Amino acid sequence: MDITAKELKEKLERGDHFLFIDVREKWEHEKSSLGAQNIPLNQLIKNLSELASYKNEEIVVHCQTGQRSGMVKLVMKAAGFTQVRNLIGGIEAFFNV
Repeated sequence: MDITAKELKEKLERGDHFLFIDVREKWEHEKSSLGAQNIPLNQLIKNLSELASYKNEEIVVHCQTGQRSGMVKLVMKAAGFTQVRNLIGGIEAFFNV
């Protein structure tokens, strides 16, 4: 199940506990950030085992538009991560809420 920008904004305002990952490149993250941990797409896919302790935790992934993070969500689900959510419309949607 994905997450809308409005839902994410509410989760952040409430201080909900979840792993928040920005899969954009470092330069993109430095340009604009939502406070997520930056792990670029290729690095994240290569090092999924490092996130094994989060397999049953809520994880929200985002990128600029939701395309790359949508791919990451599918890869993570296939690797056994059970609660991965993609930010619909990415950071662009978040800044337009």
